[in-house]
Amino acid sequence: MSSHQGAAAASPFKQPRAVWAVAFACVVSFMGIGLVDPILPVLAEELAATPAQVSLLFTSYLVVTAVAMIGVGWVSSRIGAKWTLVLGLVLIVVFAGLAGTVDGVDGIVGFRAGWGLGNALFISTSLAVIVGSATSGFAGAIILYETALGLGIAVGPLLGGVLGGISWRGPFFGVSALMAIALVATLVFLPPTPKPEKKVTLLAPLAALRHRGLLTMGIMALLYNWGFFTLLGYAPYPMGLHDPLQLGWVFFAWGILVAVFAVWGAPWVQRRFGTAPTLYVNLLGLGALLAVIGLGVSSPSVVIVAVVLSGIFVGLNNTLTTQAVMLVSPVERPIASSAYGFVRFIGGGLAPFAAGRIAEATDQSVAFYVGAAAFLIAIPVLASGHKLITAAESAETAETAETSESVAPTLQPAG
Repeated sequence: MSSHQGAAAASPFKQPRAVWAVAFACVVSFMGIGLVDPILPVLAEELAATPAQVSLLFTSYLVVTAVAMIGVGWVSSRIGAKWTLVLGLVLIVVFAGLAGTVDGVDGIVGFRAGWGLGNALFISTSLAVIVGSATSGFAGAIILYETALGLGIAVGPLLGGVLGGISWRGPFFGVSALMAIALVATLVFLPPTPKPEKKVTLLAPLAALRHRGLLTMGIMALLYNWGFFTLLGYAPYPMGLHDPLQLGWVFFAWGILVAVFAVWGAPWVQRRFGTAPTLYVNLLGLGALLAVIGLGVSSPSVVIVAVVLSGIFVGLNNTLTTQAVMLVSPVERPIASSAYGFVRFIGGGLAPFAAGRIAEATDQSVAFYVGAAAFLIAIPVLASGHKLITAAESAETAETAETSESVAPTLQPAG
């Protein structure tokens, strides 16, 4: 009981300005994931490209993000967390802006790759900075991070729809401008962060994957991201909505559910059912929804409703998976974040392109069946590390309880 009371006492939203600056940058960064969703059909039409070619916008961005994750710890341990964040933000500002200046899919794909490099530097480091600087404890820091993720994912498609209604170039210029604001906020409000005493080797994240808990969570996340980015990167096509703003509203509704269930739903179900059991049900639910999309792919209303409802499971999954990774990993959190990010973004990067190719070679529905299968295969993968997750969760609960009990006497009024 005391652990829950202690967790409740420390609000994740009472933070130093430095944490808020990084959290704002996180919102904008995650907006970049869904920002292009509403303009995918428009891009395919105006640039005379196939869905598989347009899906390379996700693939180049996420595969480069994945590979670059390996080197983030190496960079951060030499220039410090603040300047790693700044470097990542500068790259995003430059490459997002450049993506809006070209006239062909190939150019956009190339600049999205540079955007992915900045994204890797930023995402991996921002989680470590928020966890290290937040005053609400580990769980509260994760909730704050996932709130930023949820807001970014929710607002991104809507903003993309608004700007995309003006021009398909609008979303790219929009991200560049917002990230420039985040860059200034980070420079002004985030104090200098000390360089780590020990320099991280370039291959440290790959070495960290020898730890069974981290590798298990990474493979599970790769499969999860395969299904997730099939949903995000290919579902706009069978919806039959050619107005970017209409697509923006669909993914805005989806993103609102992601945010609500990441911030409020995840802590509740975790206390009630535990991390691993919730994740099993989540993966099963997502697999079922993707199968429904496959079965009803010719009905836009079925696809739209299934996509929106998936936000419930995605929100729960994001928070609980991030917590589980940080808990089961025996290495430093920045290295764990890089190693985990490398494995999971590989799945996210390949899925949209593969979905497009599968649909071209067979039928649209098959792409979603493959995504559903990825979610279902992730369940036994996660189950293979069940004991590790449960043990880590129990240790964290005991530590929280011990901390809250030791702090409790100082909170009592004198006399």
